Amino acid sequence: MSDHYSPVVEHLADPKTASEEGRRKMDWALQHMPILSELRESFIADRPLEGEVIAMAMHVEAKTANLVELLADGGAEVAITGCNPLSTHDDVSAALNAHENITSYAVRGVDDEAYYDAMHAVVAHDPTITVDDGMDMVKLVHEEYPDLIDSIVGGAEETTTGVHRLRAMDADGELQYP
Repeated sequence: MSDHYSPVVEHLADPKTASEEGRRKMDWALQHMPILSELRESFIADRPLEGEVIAMAMHVEAKTANLVELLADGGAEVAITGCNPLSTHDDVSAALNAHENITSYAVRGVDDEAYYDAMHAVVAHDPTITVDDGMDMVKLVHEEYPDLIDSIVGGAEETTTGVHRLRAMDADGELQYP
């Protein structure tokens, strides 16, 4: 396991076993993701994200975890939390946290307070890129961390609902980064 802080490590009775199980799930999923596997080779070689800090709020499960690792293998420091505590897989979160360039704050079944504490912890990494599912992170950055906006080069949003929320912010002149 990595030596950086992650609440999932404290939450699990046996983090090492959980991490191994999460890794097994990720490896199985990766077998069915040939494009991601091909990208991984070039990302490791070229490190196109060197120096970037990516803050993510996503469903923490095996398929998404392979994307997270790709970004980290491409040179980025990645901090992630779950966008929905009920979709988080603790074993996958532990496996992600074992990567030296990834810190996972995702824990299954947390209450609202812990959910937002994790979101704040991710944003505390001072991201240059955001990847969001539902726009909670983008909203948090704009409302509580406006000093970060000038250093964020852009973001991605996964959901239709989040895109609608972003378009509404943009129409109101409130969206401050692409």
